[in-house]
Amino acid sequence: MTPPAPADEASAAAAADRALLDAARHSSGRTAAAAGCSLAAVGAALAEPAVLGHTLDLLLRGDPVGGRWTLWCALLITAEVFLDAATVRLTGAIDARSTAWLRRRGLVRLLRTAPHHAARHAPGEVSARLTAHATEAGTVPAAVATGAATVLPPLGGLVALFVIDVWTALAFLAGLPLLAVLLRVFARDSGATVSRYQQVQLSLAGRLVEALSGARTIAAAGTADRERRRILAPLAELGREGRQMWQIYGATMARTAALVPLLLYAVVGVGGLRLAAGALSVGGLLAVLRYAGLAAGIGAVTGRLAAIVRGRAAARRTAALFGLPELTQGAAGLPPGGPGVLELRGVRLVRDGTVVLHDVDLRVPGGSTAAVVGRSGSGKSLLAAAAGRLTPCDGGRVLLDGVPLEELSQGALRREVGYAFGRPALFGETIEQAIAFGPDSRPGPAAVREAARQAAADPFVRRLPDGYETAVARTPMSGGERQRLGLARAFYRAGRLLVLDDATSGLDTVTAAEVERALAWQVRPGTRLVVAHRVSAAARADLVVWLDSGRVRATGTHAELWADPAYRAVFAAEEASDPGPEPDAGRVSDAGRVSDAGRALDAGRVSDAGPQPDAGPAPGAGPAPGAAGREAVR
Repeated sequence: MTPPAPADEASAAAAADRALLDAARHSSGRTAAAAGCSLAAVGAALAEPAVLGHTLDLLLRGDPVGGRWTLWCALLITAEVFLDAATVRLTGAIDARSTAWLRRRGLVRLLRTAPHHAARHAPGEVSARLTAHATEAGTVPAAVATGAATVLPPLGGLVALFVIDVWTALAFLAGLPLLAVLLRVFARDSGATVSRYQQVQLSLAGRLVEALSGARTIAAAGTADRERRRILAPLAELGREGRQMWQIYGATMARTAALVPLLLYAVVGVGGLRLAAGALSVGGLLAVLRYAGLAAGIGAVTGRLAAIVRGRAAARRTAALFGLPELTQGAAGLPPGGPGVLELRGVRLVRDGTVVLHDVDLRVPGGSTAAVVGRSGSGKSLLAAAAGRLTPCDGGRVLLDGVPLEELSQGALRREVGYAFGRPALFGETIEQAIAFGPDSRPGPAAVREAARQAAADPFVRRLPDGYETAVARTPMSGGERQRLGLARAFYRAGRLLVLDDATSGLDTVTAAEVERALAWQVRPGTRLVVAHRVSAAARADLVVWLDSGRVRATGTHAELWADPAYRAVFAAEEASDPGPEPDAGRVSDAGRVSDAGRALDAGRVSDAGPQPDAGPAPGAGPAPGAAGREAVR
């Protein structure tokens, strides 16, 4: 594992501290109350030995005022107990609110970024950052706010010793330099080892989630033992870092535990001598012993310091999500009644420093269907992602009915631009809710069923135990069935622009043809952008956009382009590629860490057994009935 650069480490630490400060401000009232209660409890604890000692002296002398001081002692002890209880309760509330705030901020930023930015963090790492690490980081604001309650009693006890008897204070003070050195070494060494330990945890979580998402592939390949070894490989490093972390903590605590009693014995011895010499009263000796006990509590600072160190290290892991760039949107709307004209003007996309989509100029007339074709890795899915602003452009811009997509409000954009993916994720409790999922997820039963019929999903949904009310989580589905539900969701939400990114790859030829006919005749009219791998899909389109290595090589009708042997070879290459979509296909889905629309490289797809490169014009190469004009600007 390559350690982070010092500059990156410093930047991450600064970002984590800012996040913790914001979390503390989120519960500023409770934080102030906890700090106040803890300080008041410290005040009561510091006053208690002096009051007890004075009361004891009064009672031993038979002074009638002693009864009144006894009452003060009882009130002081009661106040300390209640203040400590209030501090504990407020601390728990602050921890919970801070943790929730950190999780919410990380999740919101994760959901608002473009899919390829979210892909920087594996699902297992994201889960660990938002759960265990956020929980530990959430304890820091309250720990810092009440930190004075840990530091002040030892300091106040030491000062009180000097006030009561300077010789007992000097006896205690003799061992403090060694104790301070122990605490300083602990803070220095534990911070680095805790950070390394948490980094290994993230790696282990990432490998585990990868294996779980591809469990069927592992089982089919017979590599379960190898995967188990790969997943558990970081355990040795995790154990090593964990042992080192606890060795540092244990060694510090052991030395502190040995040193503190020696200090107390020294104070008891000197105090006894001072009592015998008449320099201290019995009540004074009691106060000295109590204050020495408070002063010895400086060892408890180790535990509080350890919690803060672990929390800050965990905050760095969680705060890594806060730096994801947000996919910003404007506040504009679309002109009413627009036909859905899609324009790409000099669109350029960059991934990992490499230009993967080169200055694409394209115009798709409103109401027409454009098929995007090309070999694997040509940039088809990236073009589809840019067309609906699932990813921002690194250069150029995309317009819908003359309005740049980045100027549209989120609501306007997602109401009018719909997507269907090759591996759709289904959200919602029931099948009906999964189809209606969107900005307004309240399902219209009639419209949901119509969309399912258009996507050829209605027959298999009706065969389910509860039909459209069947729970999604209890419904085993094939890849093709999931695709049909994903298409039904897109048809239900169809607006001016509908983008189908390999959305029929899992369907048989007959079903795919039914869906294509429904798309042409039954689904709400609008512009369609279809990532096509079948000859039939390209043949039915009004316009074909031929991509080659991230550039538009040609545009035109399928019949016009079919004369080019290189164009025919695109479909022959698709036939020779992957024979079918793998059911779990690793970790890729439109809801996972890498979205279908955000991939730089298209996976191998299923295609019809189309004509061979030397064949003549493809059957059905003519335009679909009622096709719109075919104008494109390259």
